Amino acid sequence: MGKILVYVMLLLATSVMASGINWAKDYNSGMALAKKTNKPVMFIISRDTCKYCVKLDKETFKDSRVINGVNKDFIAIRSWINNKDYVPQELYAPGLPTIWFLLPNGKPMYQPLMGFVDGDNFLTALAIVKTEFDKQKNKKSKDGFYKYQKK
Repeated sequence: MGKILVYVMLLLATSVMASGINWAKDYNSGMALAKKTNKPVMFIISRDTCKYCVKLDKETFKDSRVINGVNKDFIAIRSWINNKDYVPQELYAPGLPTIWFLLPNGKPMYQPLMGFVDGDNFLTALAIVKTEFDKQKNKKSKDGFYKYQKK
C-alpha cells in the first residue's frame, strides 16, 4: 500500500512539473478569458534570442511553485516580439523580458517587472498581485460596479 501511495504522489508531481504554465493562444483570447474567469493577467513580452527571457523560461517558469501559482490564479499571456505577436502600444517597453500584471480590462496594476526574476521573488510578486486584485475585486465603487471592470 505504501509503495502505491508513493507511486501516485510521484506521478502527480511529475504531471504538474511536465504540464508547465497554461499560456493563452494570444493576447486577445487571453484577455477574453480573463474577463470571463475574473482573473488577473500575467502578460510577458519576450524574444527567443533574449538571454534573460531564456533564463526566465528555463528557471522561473520551470519552478513547480510558480507554475501552480500562475495556473491557479492568473491568465498567462506571452507575446513574442520576434514573431510579431500583438503587444498593445501602451504596454510596450524597451527592455526584455517585460512582465506586466493586468486587470481583466487590460489596465496595468503596476509598473512592469523588467528582466529576469528568480522563482522566490516571482512568487512574492504573484502573492502581492493576487492580494491586491482580490481587494479590488471585493471593493465596489459608488455605482455598484467593480473598479477593475471599468475602462
